[in-house]
Amino acid sequence: MDQLKTGTTTVGIVCKDGIVLAADMRATVGHMIADKRADKVHILNDDFAVTWAGSVSEAQLITKLIRAELKLKEIRTNKKTNAKETANLLGGLIYSSIRRPSMLPGIAHFLLGGKDTDGIHLYDLFPDGSVTKIPDYVSSGSGSVFAYGVLETKYNKDMTVKEGIELVKLAVNTALQRDSASGNGINIVVVNQNEVKKVYRKEVSMTLY
Repeated sequence: MDQLKTGTTTVGIVCKDGIVLAADMRATVGHMIADKRADKVHILNDDFAVTWAGSVSEAQLITKLIRAELKLKEIRTNKKTNAKETANLLGGLIYSSIRRPSMLPGIAHFLLGGKDTDGIHLYDLFPDGSVTKIPDYVSSGSGSVFAYGVLETKYNKDMTVKEGIELVKLAVNTALQRDSASGNGINIVVVNQNEVKKVYRKEVSMTLY
């Protein structure tokens, strides 16, 4: 079970006009900070974005694979992949990966935000490959317990993306204050019916004077 303990904080929330995805910017190796500017929110294409928690190499590989699968599927079928299909494709890749024998087991937890002709969607892709559609909000990583405290009390299903951005800032920042494996800044991506775009990036200095 220790392998499932990921040192990060990611958040995804459903707003009335879009999905907001956010994550901190600290990558750790044990108790050492390996990267202070890690990007854990990634745009897959014009319709989907994901957050990362877990093994960086595993998350990088699976992200490359899902981008390729989505492109190939679009070429073969001459149509865009919908959110449910995309979530199941990603879940299948995670499932196959964790069950592949390896000297260095890779664990990766994704949050997927996307849009299709049916609207906007948020999914939780757990490290075992399970796929769960989220109607409101979700968080992953070691700082999620702190983020959930904020989300439980502040989330409103009728909030706008603008309000949602402020909420995820507060949720991730709360985790930054209490979780030593999360820190150094916040990245935010918004998914709405018109676009998928990065809307916020802020580095936080930990220097003491």
